[in-house]
Amino acid sequence: MNRRAAALCGAAAVVAGLITALPAGATSDPAAAPRTTPPTGAAKPAWKKCGTRKHPTLQCASLKVPLDHANPMGRRITLALSRVPHTSKKTYQGPLLVNPGGPGGSGLTLAGFVAASLPKKVAAQYDVIGFDPRGVGASRPALNCRPGHFAPVRPDSLPAGDATEKANLDRVKAFAKACATKHADLLPYIDTVSAVRDMDAIRHALGAERINYFGYSYGTYLGAVYAKLHPGRVRRMVLDSVVDPTGVWYDDNIAQDLAFNDRHRAFMAWVAEHDATYGLGTDPESIETAWYAMRTALAKKPADKKVGASELEDAFSPGAYYDGYWPYLAAAFAAFVNDGDDDPLVEAYENFGAVDAAGDNSYSVYTAVQCRDARWPRDWDEWRDDNWAVNRKAPFMTWSNAWYNAPCAFWPTGPAEPVDVSNDAVPPVLLFQATGDAATPYEGGVTLHHVLGGSSLVVEQGGGNHGITLSGNTCLDKHLAAYLTDGRVPRGGGEADAVCEALPGPKPLKTKAVPGTRGAALHGLLGFRG
Repeated sequence: MNRRAAALCGAAAVVAGLITALPAGATSDPAAAPRTTPPTGAAKPAWKKCGTRKHPTLQCASLKVPLDHANPMGRRITLALSRVPHTSKKTYQGPLLVNPGGPGGSGLTLAGFVAASLPKKVAAQYDVIGFDPRGVGASRPALNCRPGHFAPVRPDSLPAGDATEKANLDRVKAFAKACATKHADLLPYIDTVSAVRDMDAIRHALGAERINYFGYSYGTYLGAVYAKLHPGRVRRMVLDSVVDPTGVWYDDNIAQDLAFNDRHRAFMAWVAEHDATYGLGTDPESIETAWYAMRTALAKKPADKKVGASELEDAFSPGAYYDGYWPYLAAAFAAFVNDGDDDPLVEAYENFGAVDAAGDNSYSVYTAVQCRDARWPRDWDEWRDDNWAVNRKAPFMTWSNAWYNAPCAFWPTGPAEPVDVSNDAVPPVLLFQATGDAATPYEGGVTLHHVLGGSSLVVEQGGGNHGITLSGNTCLDKHLAAYLTDGRVPRGGGEADAVCEALPGPKPLKTKAVPGTRGAALHGLLGFRG
């Protein structure tokens, strides 16, 4: 999702010249690497207590895996693991690996959340296993290409002039160059297929013939690729908020832009419904005009020298993922427009949009995986043309999303080919999808349902959140619990096998307390950008 003038092609070549070639033995297509299995005598994880107040039974361990699975005797890296062990004495259904998406999301705490959120009788039958994928969080080495890459105030994401476009291009080129300088030895192996082979190494280390798997967002693609490469090692698989596997990754990000814009307009309509609270009027289009006027004002004079136009998008984009944030964002919006008070806006940015060191790490892995997984346009003109065309229809996040992914136009490692995840050999897979999901639009769930033989699709009608199970919708969670209990899946005659109504939208808050719902807890773990 980018663009750039021909004059920048020379600069791109300079960046490319700084890159090291693929290490010896590295294949341009990770999926084509030999399907190796860790030696039979591989060490089992040594679990130690690492419980928290919320998850007191959590345990932690680590596992060594090959950096290059095609060279199992070569350099090894370390994966961080977590576990909530099963407690049932009657029924044990094996390990349930969980992943929060990203790519780049840490799964260690997600294990505790899933174990605590499932019905007790269901959770008791599984060892719920979290893991930090290679390069992420507590796994070692961890990527951090350019600390402070998102430090405010950044250039306006909307490249209305040559100077702004150049400033943004300089940033993304600097990021790609920093990754090449710091992590040239790792980047060829930070990709979905390598993470899948790590998952199989975890399975082997746990002594399990097959795994159960529960993935959100990008984790749905990770699961689908695992199922493709190891169909006989899948027992049960739940995929929530499904990536369209046919758009990996450039086209998927373009599709996001249109869906994000729809979701932002849904937020504008919600604000209009609550004019009595926010005083911004009852016409969603007028409210949207006021929002863009706020953006223009902040582009000229950032709030507290911290929240400019790009940071405003950072603060409001989480609302496209989870409507539980809408009351906080609406209050900050109203304070700025009605009272000229930008303090709530700065607070909203710090709570929802600011990127810390963990975020720097997550973004580094996100970029490394997406840029390595598939081909991206290398001609900036193509990015520019595509994004201006989409921006005319969907201005809310198009250019912000473009710059987020733009390092892939200048990435140091060559691309692999996306995995064709079509699969008739895997046991029934249970898919969950909201009709208004912006990060992974609805069509992705339908597409994966069609190419996974025997899968079942449960749709949340009218829902717009990203990540919908274990968030308070009892209809969805009943299907989830039934499947994890005995493998039952719904079977219907239409596009969806079962339909659940979405939860009611949020209400304006009477307190500034941080959200304390299960939905808020889940979305804090899933993060943003997929």
